[in-house]
Amino acid sequence: MKRKTQTTIRKIHRYFGIFIGIQFLFWTISGLYFSWTDIDEIHGDHFKNMEYKAPEYQNLIGLEQLKETSGIRSIDLRTIDHKPYYWINNEQLYSAIDGSPKEFINEEEALSIAKERMQPHLEVASIELIHTTDAHHEYRERRLPAYVISYNNDEMLKAYVSKKDGAFQTVRHRAWRWFDFLWMTHTMDYQTRDDFNTLLLRSFSLLGLLTVLSGFTLWFATSVRWRKFTSLFKSKS
Repeated sequence: MKRKTQTTIRKIHRYFGIFIGIQFLFWTISGLYFSWTDIDEIHGDHFKNMEYKAPEYQNLIGLEQLKETSGIRSIDLRTIDHKPYYWINNEQLYSAIDGSPKEFINEEEALSIAKERMQPHLEVASIELIHTTDAHHEYRERRLPAYVISYNNDEMLKAYVSKKDGAFQTVRHRAWRWFDFLWMTHTMDYQTRDDFNTLLLRSFSLLGLLTVLSGFTLWFATSVRWRKFTSLFKSKS
């Protein structure tokens, strides 16, 4: 191969390497982090009361006694501050004892729910109510408003409970936040962090492939052994 062609391939490979090298580094670091961490720990299972079981109830009122004029499409039984409630049509809470509607849960009820679902040794530091989140918030794409319960913990532990239906939503802590940040760099979705089919990711994937191929081409173009092998093959033919 002519030296000019070799120089051109070398330049292409070098510029590709410089352009996507940082992203390659992020892919490698994030991949290492994902492979070396326990996903259950990332989910915060070691902070949760994994032995929690919903209580059993008797003598609950029938659904025909509820004042739900639009009909019932879905139903879920919730426990709020040790009391049973029906969550109807993913819209409204009703007492499963007397059928009275419940518009939302208060702070005390949210703390009671979190106490049941979290480890008993955890100490609550504060509770606040959030109404909005952006695309990068750790509580994104979940029901709002929600109570944020913070704990006295070195990992900045937080639990989220929905105000509307009293559902225990999720747990967030430092390891999860690192995972979330590295996941963003891995998928290259800098808007919502959850899209694995972004144009940016596809473009860099193709550039990565071209970089590897240009490296192989450069090796074949400059390898003395390869030239000897091909010349030997040509002489025999």
